[in-house]
Amino acid sequence: MLPRIIFCVAVVLATLTVVLLALISPAARRNHSSKSPSMALSLYIQQPQIASSDMQSSVAQISGAGAFVFHHTLTEGPENTSRSVGKAQGFIVPIEQFAHSAFNIIYLTFDTPDYSGSLSVQANDVAHKENEELTVVGGTGSFAFARGHAIFSNTQRQTYHVNLRLKFPNRSHSIPG
Repeated sequence: MLPRIIFCVAVVLATLTVVLLALISPAARRNHSSKSPSMALSLYIQQPQIASSDMQSSVAQISGAGAFVFHHTLTEGPENTSRSVGKAQGFIVPIEQFAHSAFNIIYLTFDTPDYSGSLSVQANDVAHKENEELTVVGGTGSFAFARGHAIFSNTQRQTYHVNLRLKFPNRSHSIPG
């Protein structure tokens, strides 16, 4: 009978210890309502400046429809002489069968002293409107695990103005090692 009493007391004490540690621990007092870090960027996608005799078509024909393959420059300002901050590359198939395809991604690659990395923007349901709001689905480097929105606006200079609204996961829970 004595071993059963000792066992029950040990179980009760262990349970009580776990509950008290959970209530007293500094991790329990941590503010879980803290907002995740965010970032806003404003950039421009410039059309390539290539002589018309050297320019190859950026539209490949696929059974009567077009696939838009592009490689453009990202700049800080709307002028084509603005400082280059990276590249915008993508492959978009604007036909209904590929509307939700994983191929329809725009990659924004950054190479500046402040930012080094890339963002992936999902280009599904592009309606060729004046303003297109697309979803940022991930990133690398300075933009690791980014999520958010990219608003593409067509300007009068044959460039696209891109407003990025990014959110990052709370990195306070890093894995040690």
